[in-house]
Amino acid sequence: MSLSRLAAAIHPSVTLQLNSTAARLKAAGEPIVHLGGGEPTSKAPPAALEAAQKLLATGEIRYGPEDGILPLKQAICEYTKTWYHRDITPDNVCVSAGSKQAVMVCMQSILDPGDELIILAPYWASYSEMVRVCGAEPIILAPDTNLQPSLDRVKAAVNGRTRGVLLNSPNNPSGVVYTREFVAELVRFCESRGLYLMVDDIYQRLLFDGRKPLSVFEFSTAKQDDTKIIVFNGVSKAYAMTGFRIGWGIANPTLRKAMGAIQGQQTSGPSALGQAAAIGALRGPQESVQALCDELQTHRESLVAGLRAIPNVIVTPPDGAFYCFPDFSAHQRDSVKLAQFLLEKVKVVTVPGSAFGLEGHLRISTCGSMKDVIEGAARIRWALDKSGSREYVSGSVKFTRDW
Repeated sequence: MSLSRLAAAIHPSVTLQLNSTAARLKAAGEPIVHLGGGEPTSKAPPAALEAAQKLLATGEIRYGPEDGILPLKQAICEYTKTWYHRDITPDNVCVSAGSKQAVMVCMQSILDPGDELIILAPYWASYSEMVRVCGAEPIILAPDTNLQPSLDRVKAAVNGRTRGVLLNSPNNPSGVVYTREFVAELVRFCESRGLYLMVDDIYQRLLFDGRKPLSVFEFSTAKQDDTKIIVFNGVSKAYAMTGFRIGWGIANPTLRKAMGAIQGQQTSGPSALGQAAAIGALRGPQESVQALCDELQTHRESLVAGLRAIPNVIVTPPDGAFYCFPDFSAHQRDSVKLAQFLLEKVKVVTVPGSAFGLEGHLRISTCGSMKDVIEGAARIRWALDKSGSREYVSGSVKFTRDW
């Protein structure tokens, strides 16, 4: 069968493939511990469910505007004022079918074939493929120590084809929060060079150890109608509403209009039911967000302790989000081989670091149950530390070392 060059060039989502593999093995009766996921196990807020049920009860679930309904845009304006200390209007908001679509239509609005977009490694696996969908080139920059980015490397990478920089902090896959100094200097540098700064803030409120969300607008001198900063967020992560598929982008009106026009030709617009639920989440009680943060922080402590017990594994403790990104290079430099080894030998699902731009690492999720976090870390330790016993037994699960 003949497919387009684009279809042949784009790789499928690694995380979605792993979720499918884990589900298939679990259905087959395998004692799978899934530490590769990217969604919380907590339930959506009651206010979100009630708002969706109220609309559903009318039986009138209709088309809406291509870039979102006004009540949700107004709720996002309120959210932006509260959490970013930035006054925006509905004309700055493009509501999408998840923040991923908002990122995609933004890229399609600002990138031409041959353009370059700087991406800071480690990075969410989809970013580079999304840039390639636009016919542009992702420029991947390695981090400095402790998985922090380097502004000097950003400056050195900029040339006449550079359109912008993509920033994600708290970071997927590392959970690292970039320093205030780096973010401030990056904003100033991008504005001084006329570059777009795409800020994926989907984990913005999932922070540990008393950290507070940082607003990139704090360091900007541009007015909202002229800014080249675009901030993406949504209800998927903080509100545990991944399946509702509602996210948004905050941009200048010209860019927002372009994003909406492209989106209108792709999906017509975001789900009316999902938008109703998102309004309920944003305007309802917020206790569930803090409860999720507290749970994730507790899981982080257990995971980091378990990983640090493995000889020669370098662990950078996450500052937020759902993930840890330890360096297993001393055991196996090829992260795909390592992930396959752990899945085959001890039935633990992880995600290879190569998917995120850094070999030797694995992304290990903390958003499952505490039982899975503890059990998964214990199995990984047993698999890699050959000084232990030949057998691993946990309840009805038993593995025997043959390597």
